[in-house]
Amino acid sequence: MAAESSDSSERVQRLLEAMRSVGSGLELHSTLDRICETAVSLVGARYAAIGVIAEDGRGLADFVFHGVDAATARRIGRLPDGHRGLLGALIRDPEPVRLANLTEDPRSCGFPAHHPPMRGFLGVPLRVRGETFGNLYLAEKRGDEPFSDYDLGIVQVLATEAGIAIGNARLYEAARLGERWIDGSVAVTTALLSGGDTDDALQVVAEQARRLSGSAAGLVLLPTEEGGLEIAAVASDRPTKALGAVLPADSPFAGELLAGQAVFLADGAGDSRLVAVLAREFGPTMMLPLRSDGSVLGALVMSRARGERAFTETERTLAVQFAAQAALALTMAEAQRDRERLAVYEDRDRIAGDLHDLVVRRLFATATLLESAQGGSVVPEVRDGVGSAVGELDVTIQEIRSSVFALRQDPAEAPSGLRTRVLREIDAAAVPLGFRPSHRFVGPLDTAVSAATGENLVAALREALSNVLRHADASRVDVVVDANASLPDGRRGVRLTVADDGVGIPEGGRRSGLRNLERRAESLGGGSWYGPGNGEGGGGTTVVWQTPL
Repeated sequence: MAAESSDSSERVQRLLEAMRSVGSGLELHSTLDRICETAVSLVGARYAAIGVIAEDGRGLADFVFHGVDAATARRIGRLPDGHRGLLGALIRDPEPVRLANLTEDPRSCGFPAHHPPMRGFLGVPLRVRGETFGNLYLAEKRGDEPFSDYDLGIVQVLATEAGIAIGNARLYEAARLGERWIDGSVAVTTALLSGGDTDDALQVVAEQARRLSGSAAGLVLLPTEEGGLEIAAVASDRPTKALGAVLPADSPFAGELLAGQAVFLADGAGDSRLVAVLAREFGPTMMLPLRSDGSVLGALVMSRARGERAFTETERTLAVQFAAQAALALTMAEAQRDRERLAVYEDRDRIAGDLHDLVVRRLFATATLLESAQGGSVVPEVRDGVGSAVGELDVTIQEIRSSVFALRQDPAEAPSGLRTRVLREIDAAAVPLGFRPSHRFVGPLDTAVSAATGENLVAALREALSNVLRHADASRVDVVVDANASLPDGRRGVRLTVADDGVGIPEGGRRSGLRNLERRAESLGGGSWYGPGNGEGGGGTTVVWQTPL
């Protein structure tokens, strides 16, 4: 009698220790690991696992196991999905199960290759606040004994405590997840309103969306004139050719997104409605409209790799809120850029007026005085020198008048040839730089370079000149556009070179602009790099950007 009392007291003590251990942490996955370890210790089992039921109640969203070593797990391969067999039966009917030999149970569907043999089985549901979270499975009691009624009872007590611990861990995880998304929204807003061009802004949104959602890729799509959506920014953990791909206007997804409706896919690769460049790479996918003040600016896409778990309802809700915040930040950033552009145009107009009303008139007056002096001189050398000076002044006046015209011209009024667009970017950079960059064209730019490549080249030039303005402190910039360039693989290409004599790129300095250039070139099959500039001793920076024609 005393022995039985001692044994019972020892078991109660062990159960209390187990309950204390189960509730000692807040991180969800660690909590599930502890529950498995504690259950194995409590009933003397060799193996334990917890199957987390998916939100839709069909199958398992996660499977945590204990007792199977990593090498064996790799040989077994794919984890159970809970769609069939005994595990599937326990999902459909979450009641305690105790079996002496699970292989003889009609619900069993056998084991995959390399799986260790298991006979004795014990399964109990894990309930969190009245809802079934998953099931705790135990197998193979040591000594080859079957699990007893006592084992079942003590595991049920443990499952009750485990449900409380899981509930606390889930609340903690939800709070941490919400905090990360809020921090990400703040980071996006701060980055967008700190300046930079549209490409930078879209890239920030794509990168934050990918990081926060734990996705393989984050994409930002913008509306096209044809009514579709074009991928304008890509953040991916591997190389992709998605940049520039278009979701056509007749795609049902384009219509839904532009109408402000979110789209959630369980498997992007298995959905024929997606364009091939997206579908073949991705699994679970969220496609969210970027809406602000009732208008849709574009769409935000977050996709996990094939075979990854689906997005939870909480993740979907947080992602929708993030997309709304990102859209608002994009709107505010665009309004800020409009104000800055207006200030630049006003400044250009003022400078053009000063050049015309003050500088040109003074130069013209000086030329007139020199012509008068030339007529009164009897020394041939003096007459020739004064004549040469008057000629130089006339050329200078014409150049200034051309600059005045360029400063006063609306960019939309200029012709759309690539050469003209390059000159427009150079002229636009001249005012904030304080000097006009030199330029040289090689080859037939307007006929040899494709429209898509030309558009990206102009954007790359704008990015490079913007980097010079913001970081280089340069007094000289040389721009060369060569349409006769030869790429490393022998193909014909176009090469943009922007060299300055500024301070160069400091060690550890920001390189986001250079990364943007690289991504843009690589998406077209080209490349981009930088080296010494055109200053004394190689001072400054030279940026090279090239792609196929």
